[in-house]
Amino acid sequence: MSLAAGKKVLIVYAHQEPRSFNGSLKKVAVDELSKQGCTVTVSDLYAMDFEPRATRKDITGALSNPEFFNYGVEAYEACKKRSLTSDIIDEQKKVQEADLVIFQFPLYWFSVPAILKGWMDRVLCQGFAFDIPGFYDSGFLKDKLALLSVTTGGTAEMYTKTGVSGHFKYFLWPLQHGALHFCGFKVLAPQISFAPEFASEEERKRMVASWAQRLKTIWKEEPIHCTPPWYFGE
Repeated sequence: MSLAAGKKVLIVYAHQEPRSFNGSLKKVAVDELSKQGCTVTVSDLYAMDFEPRATRKDITGALSNPEFFNYGVEAYEACKKRSLTSDIIDEQKKVQEADLVIFQFPLYWFSVPAILKGWMDRVLCQGFAFDIPGFYDSGFLKDKLALLSVTTGGTAEMYTKTGVSGHFKYFLWPLQHGALHFCGFKVLAPQISFAPEFASEEERKRMVASWAQRLKTIWKEEPIHCTPPWYFGE
């Protein structure tokens, strides 16, 4: 019986073009994980026309304070009353069922594309992903793994300590630590595909193959030690 059998994976995918390099990485992940016996679900955010804006439309019932709108408070109350809008509840259900959540996206301004940021803002709400207290190591998603699979415009040399963009771990801090670890996720090492647009066809194929290869043993991996020294050194 393989480690993967019966595991559930959610891929949250943020790219507009199915034939893109991000599309290839997503496809190879679906193929490899399915072959292992995992159940794989993809949230293709652009194809779903996913709403990134956090607004009062996210709350279907009465507001707890109609006089003064506070999104965080209202989403928390709505989460407890099960009165969040259906697109949020659908995504929360997928997260709830997943053993591993993979985020596949191109780096925009050292961060996620707006549509994926909106997914994080709306789906990972208080009451579902965390509470106060109930965050970081006691976040509600603490039995789950998360992994960022990112493509960059800049080259690997640019994303080093002495490179013009600084070490790639610096831009991972707010995403991996401030969002995923905050919600309790155990974070696996990122998969970073540097500058696919400037790589040869051969190099791109190698990058896709190395991702597929890594996924073969993904269930044996240990999470990173998600604390400031991992990102910034001692």
